[in-house]
Order: sequence, then C-alpha cells, then structure tokens
Amino acid sequence: MVKLIGKGVYSAIAIGNISVIKKSYAETSEIKADDKNKERIRLENAKNEAVSQIKKIYEKALTDAGEETAQIFDIHLMMIEDEDYNDAISALIDEGYTAEYSVAETGKNFAQSFADMDDEYMKARSADIKDISDRILSCLSGKKDDNRSQRENLIICADDLSPSETMSIDRDKVIAFVTAFGSPNSHTAILARSIGIPAIIGMGKDFLQKLTDGEKAIVDGETGELILSPDKETLEVKSKKQAEEKQEKALIEENRGKENITLDGTRIDVFANIGNPQNVISAIENDAGGIGLFRSEFIYLDKERYPTEEEQFEIYKTVLSEMKGKKVIIRTLDIGADKNVEYFGIPREENPALGLRAIRLCLDRPEIFETQLRALFRASVHGNLGIMFPMISSVNELIEAKRICDKIKNELKSDNIPYDENTEIGIMVETPAAAVISDKLAKHCDFFSIGTNDLTQYTTACDRQNPYLDKFCDTENTAVLRLIEYTARSAHENGIWVGICGEMAADTSLTEKFLRMGIDELSVTPSFVLRVRDKIRKTNLKGHPGK
Repeated sequence: MVKLIGKGVYSAIAIGNISVIKKSYAETSEIKADDKNKERIRLENAKNEAVSQIKKIYEKALTDAGEETAQIFDIHLMMIEDEDYNDAISALIDEGYTAEYSVAETGKNFAQSFADMDDEYMKARSADIKDISDRILSCLSGKKDDNRSQRENLIICADDLSPSETMSIDRDKVIAFVTAFGSPNSHTAILARSIGIPAIIGMGKDFLQKLTDGEKAIVDGETGELILSPDKETLEVKSKKQAEEKQEKALIEENRGKENITLDGTRIDVFANIGNPQNVISAIENDAGGIGLFRSEFIYLDKERYPTEEEQFEIYKTVLSEMKGKKVIIRTLDIGADKNVEYFGIPREENPALGLRAIRLCLDRPEIFETQLRALFRASVHGNLGIMFPMISSVNELIEAKRICDKIKNELKSDNIPYDENTEIGIMVETPAAAVISDKLAKHCDFFSIGTNDLTQYTTACDRQNPYLDKFCDTENTAVLRLIEYTARSAHENGIWVGICGEMAADTSLTEKFLRMGIDELSVTPSFVLRVRDKIRKTNLKGHPGK
C-alpha cells in the first residue's frame, strides 16, 4: 500500500481503478503553408466549431454546476474572440505558417505571458488560454471529444485537466480525478466542487510515474489522500466512510415528492434556475416546484441575428407548457457585461459590468424589448408566467418598463390576441440601489427575486469573475445580508413575495438564516433542489420573532 498526499478539493470518497491519461498533442511543426487564404478559412471554421463546443459545455455546466461556475466558459468565449490573441494568430498566418502552428505558437506565448505574471488571477488565465488553443487545434485536426475509456469506475490521473475536460467527464464511468498540478482556486477545482466529483490536485510533477494503469485505489477528497493498492483494514475504514456519505445522500433523495415545509410548518418554494428549454427536463427530474429564473438572454447568444417574436414565443410556450401550470419566471434580456453579442453593436466599455446592460439596454432600445414582451405575453396563456426585469436601480426604470408592458398588452388586446392579464411582474434586486429603495420599488411590482451574485459583487466591489478575489468575498458578508434582510422586510410590508435566485440560495449553511429573514422562495441549480429541501425540512423557526 502506498499513500500519496495532495490537496483535496471535494470532500468525498471514491474507490476504483487508476486510469492514467497522458495527453498527446497535434503535430504543430514550424512549416509553411501553401495557401494563406486557405489557412485563414480553416482557422475560421475551426474557431466556429470551437465556439459551438464551448457553448454546449457552458449549457452542461449551467445545468450541473450553476450560473456562477458556468461563467468559466463565458470567459473562454470572450478569450477566443480576444483581439490581441487573434491578431497574433493572423500575423503568423500572414508570414506563411499553417493555422495549426499559428494557433499553437500563439497559445504557448500567451499562456507563458500569463503564467509569468505576479497576479494570481492572471496566472490562472494561462490554463484558459491553453484550453481554448487546444480546442481550436483539435477542431483543425478534426479530432472529436472522447470519453477517454470504455471502462467504468475510473479514477482519472493526469498532469492536469482543463476546465472543459473536467466538465466533459462522463460521470457514468469516471468517479474521481487526481492531477499533478493545479490549485484550489483553479477553474478545474471549482468545477470539481460544483459537479460533486471527488478530486485531488497538486500531487507533484513525478506523480504519474508512481502509478500503474488499472491499479485499485482510493481517493479521499477530504484528506487529499490517494491510496494505491490499499490493504484490507484501510479499505474497510474508507468503505465505511463512503457508505456514510452515500447514506446521507440517500436521505436527501428521500425528500423527492415531499413538501418544502419547516418543522414548525412554514412553507417555502424551491424552484430551479435554467438557461434553455432543454434544462426543463432537469428541473422536472429534480422535483423543482417551478422555474425561478429562466435566463432568456441565451436565446440571443445562440444566434447571429435578433431572434424573432415568433421564435421567442415558441420557446417560452414550450417551457410554460412543459411545467404544466407550475410557476415559470422568465428574466427579460440581460445582455451586456460578461454576456455580449456582436450583432447588438454594444460599444466597447471600460467597465461593462457598470455599463449598458440588462434593463438599461432594453429601455435604450425599446424595439428589442417590445419584441420580447410581445412574445412573453402571448405565451402567458400557456402556463403560469412571471416576467422579471434585471438590474433595476430606480423606481423610474421600473415604471417605464411597466409602461411598455401596458403598451404591449393594449396592442395585443386591439389585435384580439389572448394573454394572461394576471401575469406577475417582478424585478431582480441585484444592485445595492434596488435593495436600499426596495420599500419604494415594492409598491410597483408583484415580487422580488434577489440576485445575490451581482448584489455581492456591487456591494463588496469585488469582480465575481475574478477567483483571486474569493478570499475577499465572504458569503456571509454582513452588508450583503443586511441588504437581503431589508429587501425581504420591504417586500412583506408591501404585500409581495420575495425569493433568492443567486448562488447563495443553494448554500445550505445559509438556508435557515434566509428563512428567518422571511425569504419565501429559493431558486437553485436543478441538482441542488433536493438538498435545499432537506435543509428546509430539518429547520425549526418556531419562537423566532416574526415567525
């Protein structure tokens, strides 16, 4: 028996067989191309294919790991279109080199530049550059993604895994992974925690040489131990620990079909966050009580032109119909900031997170907003719809958005097109401004949904896409919690309900605190629905003031 120690990034036990992965890279020799134009076309086709693949990985991450984690692949989409990166590739093609060499050389140079930086956040971008460059090279060569092995019960061991490789792991075959390199704040580690796979990183550069393919092993993500050829006693101890973990998961699974009611009888809604119609299946399978956040911007991100009213109507109708009368809250367009689309022609901004985005963009370009609202109100007769405006920061913005809603409803009425007059109108509370004036905003809408991701970002002045700032972003930041509590109080004093649809909604260490604040609904990644329900059913609010 041999015990190797690294850094555990997800605390769970896995017992299986070693599968050593030694990556092979396409040949990218420094050779000249016969036709520069042909190389440019090949490059463009490969980039388009790479973008398509990354979007699919993004959608999978959105369903399995949540919006915050999925943004890793938003970063990849932005980096693959980076002007400096593409100019460097084009310059090499202009010099007569092949597309393969140009991408490989540019990727290597950029990755090294990031790796040499002092800033830990920028160092982490090195792995992202390698990931997107390898993906483009793979597309150039025509190589397809694979599942690495047809064997099952595998513990993948490699020098490193890219974020996209981690997200593409076949969970039916792979039960854990261990890498020679990496850090607890790397994107790969973040993904491992989000999808719930036992993982150890930082085993050291000579780690793979100590392994035998197919060897029995134990991964303990809590202690960071990789135990090779475990003896009987160790196997029994770790198997018992694993059984206890499975028992806990089974107890959570027993909550399927049960109500979200605390021990003292307080009822809470637990809904799901989704990004496209396909995610509805996951919401239903995980027993969500409704859809608390449908991110409609992905209808726009998947196109090279503005989606028509009819195209949007069919998508909204499908989601509402499949949820069979359960509440579906659709967030209106939230393009801008980290989600940009070329055909929108949004000018380059110094700080896009504070720029022309979300409701500001919709009010600035009402023709886009009106098309979406017509599709939404037309679809409202096919289910239980709630419409939610993002990034509201003033009463005037909300009043103007509702005025446009009234205009659309009057037009539909004049055209004898049916719609549900009782469609709820709500807002995202994700700016400190909205939280502070929530008592005034509550008089003009039917519900609040607190977007804790942006609320935390804007309150703490910490970029939520910068993992280097994680240590400064306390999930129990007093200022953020006070804003949440004040928003909940404002909602109830004005007779409307309030939910949370940010990542904090899935943090069960905060569930009781949120319920004591008066939160009525929690909307989470589908895979977290039962875990949150379990926490709710074990919580007793009796005797607390206001309960």
